[in-house]
Amino acid sequence: MTERTVMLVDDHALVRAGIAELVKGMTGFRIVAESGDGREAVSLAREHRPDVILMDISLPGLNGLAATERIRQYLPMTRIVVLSMHTDEEHVATAFQSGANGYLVKGSARQELEFAIRAVSDGGTYLSPLISSEVLDNYIRYKQQSTPGDQDLTLRQREILQLICEGNTNRQIAETLHVSVKTVESHRAQLMDRLGISDLPGLVKYAIRHGIISVNS
Repeated sequence: MTERTVMLVDDHALVRAGIAELVKGMTGFRIVAESGDGREAVSLAREHRPDVILMDISLPGLNGLAATERIRQYLPMTRIVVLSMHTDEEHVATAFQSGANGYLVKGSARQELEFAIRAVSDGGTYLSPLISSEVLDNYIRYKQQSTPGDQDLTLRQREILQLICEGNTNRQIAETLHVSVKTVESHRAQLMDRLGISDLPGLVKYAIRHGIISVNS
């Protein structure tokens, strides 16, 4: 039987090590890459082209949802399971909107990890049983009623928003993204105008609410 390849993405080395041990015990799967950084994860995914990626949400610089969306652009056949501490509707909805195929809460039982990996690798989807039926119903209702582009930020705007909320200056953001300071200033003005938010605390609250940054380390 051909082994399916797995990539692990989590900024905590001990967490990655624990997940790696669990994956190694699963028949038919092998780990090909690990990363604790969103940007590196995108690069490694393009290099190794894994069948399944386990993607933490809370990553520095480029969060797991943005990384998921970017990987999905390059590797539409790769299946992605988002790992999160959150069980609220906002995080669940944002994860699937970003292109995730599964959503696993970190407090789940150990066997749930294998269920999730096997489900998505077989072409299905997986939602953690710790997600309440009310959250799921609300998410389904949202998907039915929403229209594309409802106050959505572009991938670049979300990327810049995360860097702003992490305390980076416009120059630091420009250096990170390899663009000009004027380009960053333009994106910053556009996203503040689009959101109707004119101060940093407001941007931080929005970013936390929409899963762009996390209050958890």
